[in-house]
Amino acid sequence: MEFIKTKFKDAFLIKPKVFSDHRGFFLESYSEKVFQENGINAHFVQDNHSLSVSKGVLRGIHFQKSPFAQAKLVRVTRGSIYDVIADLRKDSSTFGQWQSFELTASNFLMLFIPRDFGHGFCTLEDNTEFMYKVDNVYAPEADSGIIWNDPDLKIDWPIEKPILSEKDEKLPYFKEFNF
Repeated sequence: MEFIKTKFKDAFLIKPKVFSDHRGFFLESYSEKVFQENGINAHFVQDNHSLSVSKGVLRGIHFQKSPFAQAKLVRVTRGSIYDVIADLRKDSSTFGQWQSFELTASNFLMLFIPRDFGHGFCTLEDNTEFMYKVDNVYAPEADSGIIWNDPDLKIDWPIEKPILSEKDEKLPYFKEFNF
């Protein structure tokens, strides 16, 4: 696996070794040993899998507040997404900044997102499947998020009128949080 630094300390784009032939492919999507050798010491406790049936579905920007903050390892198993992370670590020199990545079933890229980051994605194809591991349990009382088109974050989404959940339509603005 290749661990590619992002603009954020502790966040990595990960390129697995893919072995393919006429039958299909094989890849190792996670190895605790390899991750630890690259400075990632997350202990994953849960796997999640979502399907977005339409192109233009936008999920996020989501995060869990401490003490239930979650690190995530995300990847696409079918379709493609425009993936966004936002640094919400108040003491970070990159606080309030975001970065985007294109994750697809065919490029096999994964993204490791540290705790205290916001995360969201927009599907670029119909029937996109997204899988991720988290290192802390889901706690409804800690569930939070920032509106996708926040004027302070100024995320450059590839869509003007996304398909949103009722919850995501009503998320608060970045400036309303006391991080």
